[in-house]
Amino acid sequence: MSSQTVQNKTPVTEGADTGSRCVLTINSGSSSIKFALFPFDSPRTRLLSGKIERIGLPGPVITIKDGAKTSDKLPLAAPNHRAAGEFLIGWLGQNFGFSGLLGIGHRVVHGGVEFTRSQRITPQMVEELRRLSPYDPEHLPSSIQLMELFEERHPHLPQVACFDTAFHREMPRVARLLPIPRRLDAKGIQRFGFHGLSYAFLMEELERLAGPQAAQGRVVLAHLGNGASLAAVRSGKGIDTSMGFTPAAGVPMSTRSGDLDPGLVWYLARTEQMTAEQFHEMVHHQSGLLGVSEISPDMRDLLAREAEDVRAAEAVALFCYQVKKWIGAFAAALGGLDTLVFAGGIGENAPEIRARICEGLDFLGLHLDQNKNQSNAPVISSDASQATARVIRTDEEVMIAKAVCSLLAPELNAVPK
Repeated sequence: MSSQTVQNKTPVTEGADTGSRCVLTINSGSSSIKFALFPFDSPRTRLLSGKIERIGLPGPVITIKDGAKTSDKLPLAAPNHRAAGEFLIGWLGQNFGFSGLLGIGHRVVHGGVEFTRSQRITPQMVEELRRLSPYDPEHLPSSIQLMELFEERHPHLPQVACFDTAFHREMPRVARLLPIPRRLDAKGIQRFGFHGLSYAFLMEELERLAGPQAAQGRVVLAHLGNGASLAAVRSGKGIDTSMGFTPAAGVPMSTRSGDLDPGLVWYLARTEQMTAEQFHEMVHHQSGLLGVSEISPDMRDLLAREAEDVRAAEAVALFCYQVKKWIGAFAAALGGLDTLVFAGGIGENAPEIRARICEGLDFLGLHLDQNKNQSNAPVISSDASQATARVIRTDEEVMIAKAVCSLLAPELNAVPK
């Protein structure tokens, strides 16, 4: 998508202040910023949400939906995340004000070994995140830009960092180890895993929808979107995940390669004179669905073209095959499968992809119901299926809002719902 959309669950008045106590969530991607407002007393209720896209690219625009009113394609100069953040602060201040805002929560993709839970942002944390930036140069620098910007503009507002890696920090050591010299492990080079905020939300939703027994069972979570990963969860705790030291590992994604033979680095350096920087660019921005298809990183485009273009067909087939392999591997690690959850843009909205992934998983006791799957029903497995397959719409921003409210509650002598 080339535009940014803001959607309101409840009507607001132009120029109105948030009035009641709210928290703001910031979910920064490599070229986007998702944002949302939540009431402090009910952090699962979204008051407003939006997304600035194409940051750093030509033609970023913003489309604002305010109740029944719509403003389309307002120009937005956003050469970087700081400029986009300045625009967002100005827009929020003009339309809602900041007097009712109690705090800001940031999704931080990588917390290294140091940060294992959500916590208040301090100057010391920002410096440590700056040191960690080589772990994730696609995301951490932009997150730091936004933290510092909000501190400059609204220093009275507490800010909270919510780490995507935190969900996976209780994985068994054998799942975190990389088979490289031990001295590098001592420097924090290990498997971390990502999409943790999504996985935490999915596990809460699974318990709410299916009960504690399902959430304590053998669960595979498949977050399939622009970035794609899977996690194995047993007794409510993550025991393994497909992404590793960086979010480029695991299954093929829209433009990320997923797992590769490390021998490629030396081979391409010799035969293509490829530098480390060029290899990084290839792995993150030129590979995955885009690289294999040479058409598009968007699964919808590839499904529309696969009947007439073998490149599109092969990209789709590779994605489904690799996801299926990870499900099988995690079922082995779990000792079986009780629940498979699909989430993310592809997982939630592409029945054909879900069907292809699940085809041949009968040996795990998993059977899809074609009609339920086609209609994106909450449960898409058949009544006779031993394992349950579900579609759950994930919500990372809710988890960020809940973390902010939980951390601020003692100071405000209130307990959010």
